[in-house]
Formats: sequence, structure tokens, C-alpha cells
Amino acid sequence: MISRRTLLRGAGAGALVVAVPVPALAQESSEGATGLVPTVFVRLDDKGRITATVPRPDTGQGVRTVVALMVAEELAVDADDITLEQAHGDTERFGSQAVANSSSVRQLATPIRTAAATARCLLVTAAAQRWKVPVAECTAKDGTVRHPRRGRLAYRALVRAAAALDPATVPVELTPPEEWRLLGKTRGGRVDARDIVTGRTRYGIDARPAGGFVAVVLRPPWLGAVPDAVDDTAARALPGVVDVLTLTAPAEGQGGVAVVAKSTHQALRGRDALRVTWRGGTPAADSRAWLADLEAALPAQSPIDGVQRVYRMPLLAHAPMEPMNATAHVRPDGLTVWAPTQDPGGLRTQLARQLAIPATSVRVEATASGGAFGRRIEPDPVLEAVACSRKVGAAVQVLWTRADDMRNDSYRPMSVHRMTALVGPDGLPTRRSHEVVTWPLTVLPMFANPALIKASGDHFPYTVPGDIAVGVRPAPLRTGFWRAVYAGQFLYAEENFLSELGARAGLDQIALRRALLPAGSRLHRLLDTVAERSRWAKPPAPGTARGVACHEDYGSAIAVVAVAEPGSRRVLRVHAAVDVGVALHPSGVRAQVEGCVVDAVSTVLGAQITVREGRVVESSFGDYRWARIGQTPDVDVTIVQSNAPLGGLGELAYPPAAAAVSAALAAGGPVTGMPFGTDVG
Repeated sequence: MISRRTLLRGAGAGALVVAVPVPALAQESSEGATGLVPTVFVRLDDKGRITATVPRPDTGQGVRTVVALMVAEELAVDADDITLEQAHGDTERFGSQAVANSSSVRQLATPIRTAAATARCLLVTAAAQRWKVPVAECTAKDGTVRHPRRGRLAYRALVRAAAALDPATVPVELTPPEEWRLLGKTRGGRVDARDIVTGRTRYGIDARPAGGFVAVVLRPPWLGAVPDAVDDTAARALPGVVDVLTLTAPAEGQGGVAVVAKSTHQALRGRDALRVTWRGGTPAADSRAWLADLEAALPAQSPIDGVQRVYRMPLLAHAPMEPMNATAHVRPDGLTVWAPTQDPGGLRTQLARQLAIPATSVRVEATASGGAFGRRIEPDPVLEAVACSRKVGAAVQVLWTRADDMRNDSYRPMSVHRMTALVGPDGLPTRRSHEVVTWPLTVLPMFANPALIKASGDHFPYTVPGDIAVGVRPAPLRTGFWRAVYAGQFLYAEENFLSELGARAGLDQIALRRALLPAGSRLHRLLDTVAERSRWAKPPAPGTARGVACHEDYGSAIAVVAVAEPGSRRVLRVHAAVDVGVALHPSGVRAQVEGCVVDAVSTVLGAQITVREGRVVESSFGDYRWARIGQTPDVDVTIVQSNAPLGGLGELAYPPAAAAVSAALAAGGPVTGMPFGTDVG
């Protein structure tokens, strides 16, 4: 048996391999192909079977489906005819492999479509040469090349001849949108949906190789603590326990004491048997004091004297359905890692540098991921697994429990926002001031720069002049990228403040925003669309209220209307009109918006992380109050196609959905923070 990976690496005679060059990458040969280092391979073997390599991990955003659709579209076959192979970490071959900033589809669309279109054009040219007819008279369809008089030839009959052609001599044209059969169509879900729901998909938590061990870590009981004395006698005496080791942060993750055992149950029992005393850290830390410190750091006065409101934002955990995990096998000749990472290429580079070994000796296999939302860009579970494997000399899978995951996250930073506006006689704001005090992202030191925080958060789309001032205080715990990063905080304050100003003046909220948008803004059309979908022209039903918010980011735009029952704190419906340029996978667009809406409802209705006596209080979905099915509103997503360049989507809908939901719950009254109507911190 030859694996798909072996076929990709060993593509030789009788196989057609297409590599698409990326100008920014090194000019060198890659495995099994000549030419420039590709971002993706499209391969047909001598039986006509098509394999596509997915360069970036699928963390739930559906990138594997979009790759399959693009390759199938350009090769004139069905998506089911494409075998997908997940790329291992290798930035020299695949370019950046980071799943971040809603960039995957935007950055992969052109090279992947071009690779598949090149394969199609080579096959068509090979058929035309065999038939001795003009290429223009031949077409590709259903895995064959066809000619009105010569009949048809299957791809498998053309692979050798196509592989012998010089791609530089064959003109390549992408399939125009008006001829698309798969891309942009409403039918069809994820290509891997059946595997996911039947348990065949291999997540990081499934990746322990045969004969490998399991490790769990006893983590500090309060922030910043380190082990002072470890008594592991009882743990080592338990059946199945292989070893116990102390992990040192940050080289070996977040630190703690790891128990390595033959099974998960044995490792957990061993952890329970440890007797550890701790020292250092901040055992008196309290998130309420942190919030007060941020608020106290606001300037004494706003630069303008007008209507004012202060908004307070909490800590938020990522809480992916699959807790953190990683598997590593350190051997004398190198290292193999299996992990649900957001950046396998970057992880490989980091591990090679940290272990002082060549990158060619490190292999990172990116598994499927049960959610990421920015958390899995960080390597700490992998570093723990590597440390354990080095100690015991075998493959080790580090598993985090739900409580481990919730209490040792890299949280979305707290922030305080003071909004001030001058208002004209017509009720419209004429000048604004937005003062922010927040924490940096400790996972990336450059995010201590106020200008970078401002660039991340400031996407105010309206023509109201004003200033944004960002103050940065030291972060008292780990902070990291969380869906939409700082925009989720900035826009929440800005849109809720605008809603309050409109309510004070008795203005229609959609008309208010239309009046403030610049001429030609994409948001005009989106506001009109969402107004129609939500029947905005009709008064809200008794006992209900509505909120509106807009957002532009990642090259895309969205307008959201939320309908709620303020009395019962129920969100009934959320309508969204979204413009991503051309929606290559409409079902995926809707899924991403729906996911952002659930995040928005959850964080507005009560989810937050609090710290008392140095400890994170929340430990599970029992007290980190994520929305249940009964709290989830109906979500109506309208895709508005445009001629704009392809935009990103994964994070786009969260900020405006949160703002619209809170404005609806406020029913014209003021919003003072997140969660709505609950003490922050």
C-alpha cells in the first residue's frame, strides 16, 4: 500500500504534479516536483486520481472544504473526486501556514485555483495534441477531455503526456465565475462533515501513537506560582505511572509538575497523589482590582466636553470544545509532533531553534482541531509534550482537562473605554473621543505598542472626526489573541455609544448610521439589506427591542440587526448581511457568521473570567456561562455579492453581533460594559 503522502513525495514518471510559485518564497526544488517552492500541490496519478494538499490547518473554519471546491472547480470534477492531504509544517514549501487574521482563503485562493487550472490546461493540451486539433476546441468535464468530433479521453489516459509538457508553454486561464458549478453555490456543506459526525476525523486528542504514554500536569494553584517542593512518592507507587518531572516555564510550557503514565486514568490518579508546595506568584490577585486599575489610568479629563459613557470589558477564555493537547516523540535523530496547531510551519521553526536541531529533523503533523479562536497559535502544550518525551524516551501525549484549559488560558485582555461626543442640534455626533486603557498581548511582545493595539481595534466606519488614545498597562496574567482581537472591544464601545446617542435624540438607528457613513460605503447596501430582512420599517413587536451595528475589517463588511426581549434577557433573532466580495463557499460563510453570533450572545449574556485570591474562578462550562441551545437565537445570514476582492470572514461578525445584541437588550438605554447588566470582573 502506498499512502497519499508517499505519492505526493514520490511523484515521478506517470504522474502529473503541479506546483504554483509564490514570489516571496525561496527558489528551490520541493519534494517530488521541480520549479519554485509551491504553496500547494495538485497531483494526478496514472489512474487519474486527484490529490490536493491543504497548506493550512482546519480549525473548524472549513479551509479543507474550500480547497476541495477550488480544485474540483478548476479540474472540472466533483468535490468528492478530490483526495485531501493535510500539509505538515514546512514554511519553505508551503509559505506561511498560520491560521490567523481571517486570511486563509484570501491568501490561498489564487495559488490553489491556479495550480488546479494549470493541471486542467496541461491535460487539455495533451488531448489536443493527441487528436491533432486546436486546444480551443477541447473542453474538460467530469474527469475527461472532450472534443465534439473526436470523443473523449479520461484524465488517466492523458496524465503521462501532460506531465511531459512544459507548463511555461501552456496558457492557463482560471474558470470564470459565470461558469462555476461548485464555487459560490448555495448547495453543499463541508466535505468532511460525515467523517466529523461519525468520529472518523482525527483530532489532536486522538493522535497518540501506539505504545505512547499520557501526561497530565499539576498546574500552579494561583497565578505565577512555581513548585517549591515536590513529594512524588505516592504518585510513583501507583500502577501505570512511568515518571514524574517538574516543568520550567516558559521553555517547557507554563510550568508545573507532570505525571507520565500508561493511560489517562492512571496519569490523573498520579497527579491527584502528588504533594507539592508552591511559592511566588500573586496569591492575592483580584480581577476587580485589575479593572479598577485600568479605569484609574484613564486621563483625568476627556479632550472634549460632551456626552460621555465608560465601558468595561472582562477577561474572556477561548474555551474550544477540544481542550489543549499535543503529542511529541523526541528521538536521537529528531522530533515528531502531532498537534491541533494553528501554525504548523511556525511551530516547526520554533522547535528547531529551541532544541538547536535542523528544521529538517522536526516534523509537525497538523491534526484537525476542535476549535482554536486564536489560542492554538501558542506552543505551550507542545513544549510540555516535548519535555515529557525527552525525559521518558518515548512518545508522550499531554492532555489538558477542561479545568486546566479554562484556568490556564491566554485570555482576551480586560479593557476600559471612555467615549465622549459632541452632538449637533440634529442629534448627530459632530466630534468624538475614544480613550482606551488595556493590556498588551503577552504572547506577542510587539502588541505592547499602543499604535499596534489601535490599528487592531480601530475600524470605525463613520465620518465623525475624532481621536483615539490608547494607554497600555502591564498585563498581570497571560493574554493572547481572541476572536477579532481588540476590535471586539473597540467596536462594542463605539457602536453601543452611537446607539445611545441615537436613542437620546429619538433617531432611527439605521438612518443614523446611513447618515454618518461616507458616500460609496459598502455598508449602505448592507444596511438596506439587513433592514429589509429584519422588517425594520415595521415597529418592533410588543416587549421586544432591536439593535444595530456595522463593521468593516479583513477586506469584508457586515451589518447586523438583533431582536431581543429585554425583560427576559432573551435574544430572539439575529439578522446579518455580509459582503466578502465573492463567497466561494456560501454554506461556510453562514456557518462562520452563526459561530460569531453564538460567541456574541454568550459573552453579552454572562460569560467572563474572574480572578479571586490569585485563582481563576471559572473551571468549566458550568460557570463560564456559554450560551446553551435554548439561548441561541435564530440566525438569518444574507450574502451580498460584490466586485470587491475576496475578503476574510472568521472573525468579522463577532464585534457587530455583540454590539447589536447588547443594544437590543438595552432597549434604548445605556450599555456600560460586557457582559450586559452584570458586574464586570
